[in-house]
Amino acid sequence: MTILEVIQRSADFLGKKGVSSPRLQVELLLAHLLKMPRMNLYLNFERPLNAQEVETLRELVRRRGQREPLQYIVGSVSFCGLELNVSRRVLVPRPETELLAERAWNFLAQLPAEPPARALDLGTGSGCLAIAMAARAPRSRVDATDLSEDALNVARQNATQCQVVERMEFHQGDGFAALKSDAQFDLIVSNPPYISTKEIQSLEPEVRDYEPQMALDGGADGMDFYRRIASEAGAFLRPEGRVMLELNDEGATSVTDIFEHEGWKIEAIEADYTKRNRIFIAHKAAQSHDVPV
Repeated sequence: MTILEVIQRSADFLGKKGVSSPRLQVELLLAHLLKMPRMNLYLNFERPLNAQEVETLRELVRRRGQREPLQYIVGSVSFCGLELNVSRRVLVPRPETELLAERAWNFLAQLPAEPPARALDLGTGSGCLAIAMAARAPRSRVDATDLSEDALNVARQNATQCQVVERMEFHQGDGFAALKSDAQFDLIVSNPPYISTKEIQSLEPEVRDYEPQMALDGGADGMDFYRRIASEAGAFLRPEGRVMLELNDEGATSVTDIFEHEGWKIEAIEADYTKRNRIFIAHKAAQSHDVPV
């Protein structure tokens, strides 16, 4: 069976299983299996696959047909140009979260060199935000927390792989309780759980059945973690510090109300590439505006 034949047959199978972009999915799986860039498949359509390759691909396609996320099957994802390991222990980093990461490292990069800027990624998961900040703002130090020790193990592995682990600290625990009470940061970022409990069952199978529910469920209205951050983050923020958070598609108004009630000044709500409100930036209302964001 040639590469073209197996792509066509497998794409038809995935299409019948309800998988979006089935041909692209097959091509990515096959490129992973053959360890070649996906576009090189087009230069090798007539190449026959051996029996072992066909059998291995069949198993990969079967898993994708069961709606297991592609990233879990291949075991990695690209985030801000960094190759990160992912598994069912952590959420799959999304492209829109790259915007938050870029906003964060640009803020850190414009801070004075001394003392070194210090950032916190609250609920780090795979470590994608924390590692991106450490990699792109190399004068900074980054702390990362997560309730899940399994997730922190993935994050540590990724930090080591990306060669930033020496400028990072990892803390296992529930939110700010994982930190020393006198810890102070220039920047606190988070992509918190923001899906309401009742919405979990309506999510796509890739998310509902495979990604860790603890990292998805934001409580009855999806706002539980924003309330905690608004209530607790101020004690851990240095003067002129910022909080930068990812929003869900419709959460901007609710999150703004929550933070203003806790005495925060909202600096910006920025849209992603699809024009959806995605990035929330705030500081404590009592501080000055001398430092740009």
